[in-house]
Amino acid sequence: MTAPVSIRNATKIFGDFTALNDVSLEIEAGEFIVLLGPSGCGKTTLLSLLGGFLSPSSGTVEINGQDMGHVPPSKRPTTTMFQDYALFPHMSLRDNVAFGLKMRKIGKAERHTKAEDLLDMVGLKSSADKKPHELSGGQRQRVALARALAVEPDVLLLDEPLGALDLKLRRQMQDELKAIQKRVGTTFVHVTHDQEEAMAIADRIVVMNAGNIEDVGRPEDIYMRPKTLFSASFMGEVNFIPGTLGKRHDGMVDVDTVLGPVSLAETALRDENLTKGTKVTLAIRPEHFRASTGTGPRITFGKAKVTDGSFFGTHHRAHLEPVDAPDIVLTAHMPQSAVIEAGAWIDLTIDPASVVVLAGHPDTTRTEDAA
Repeated sequence: MTAPVSIRNATKIFGDFTALNDVSLEIEAGEFIVLLGPSGCGKTTLLSLLGGFLSPSSGTVEINGQDMGHVPPSKRPTTTMFQDYALFPHMSLRDNVAFGLKMRKIGKAERHTKAEDLLDMVGLKSSADKKPHELSGGQRQRVALARALAVEPDVLLLDEPLGALDLKLRRQMQDELKAIQKRVGTTFVHVTHDQEEAMAIADRIVVMNAGNIEDVGRPEDIYMRPKTLFSASFMGEVNFIPGTLGKRHDGMVDVDTVLGPVSLAETALRDENLTKGTKVTLAIRPEHFRASTGTGPRITFGKAKVTDGSFFGTHHRAHLEPVDAPDIVLTAHMPQSAVIEAGAWIDLTIDPASVVVLAGHPDTTRTEDAA
């Protein structure tokens, strides 16, 4: 089972605090959506509106074209999967998975057959008679997923389900979760604060901040072409270079930055309504700085001194101090073969297609780390 979801102008207010501020979002049937953001951004509140655990102060939630405004959680075509598994310790895995079917008066033979099919799908059919305490954390999470899918929800809501797992197991479960979602075709809405997790599993990511949606798009689009300063910084390391928008000419736009003037294609602008004289910021990912000997179009920001560096296996991570703006600290991911030593000088060059121009100036010009 699967269904589209439509959230229109949803607002949720708790006393003097606005947890959601006029949020609208369309989710296609069978889509894997990830709600991503820091603590307090509104992502869990939005998930709770979908599940019926909270009611919006204003706005509507529709699932498969039906208004859910007065539909209680037990009557909605949704199931919620939580981080703490919520398995019954005294029941076998088979009975845990079949519990929702039992509540719907499905016969024992039918529900056990379905439970075993789902346990087979998550790789635990041979453990059907075991109790939850006999399993690892990853195995318990698989059982929780099988139980959530047993009642064939139109929409599966996942509230940070992988947060309690260690890094290796979490990455394994990310792959399995994505594969299972594609197999069953159910609409998944998944909450997390983990950027790598979001990029690994999502068809689209919804970046949230302070009760608002900052950005919506495919993982690669949000990483490479974010729409806002917050979205750019939350999705990973990024260099922010402040500037002022100049004139447009022949499909190009000039930007006067603290590192000197540059000319970029107008497609670098993430807001087409920006006008000359507007404060803007160039957003550049650390991996996009490369040696000046490369081929193809290049723009240069002059020389920079390496203040420190570390080797990360796949790359060197270096902090750079530009000659033209020594108050700025840039971060560059340089190739494995690069010689990175403190005090060395390098040319700051970049492919102009890798630069994004965003509205406004950040609070700080230092590289922003993912929250």
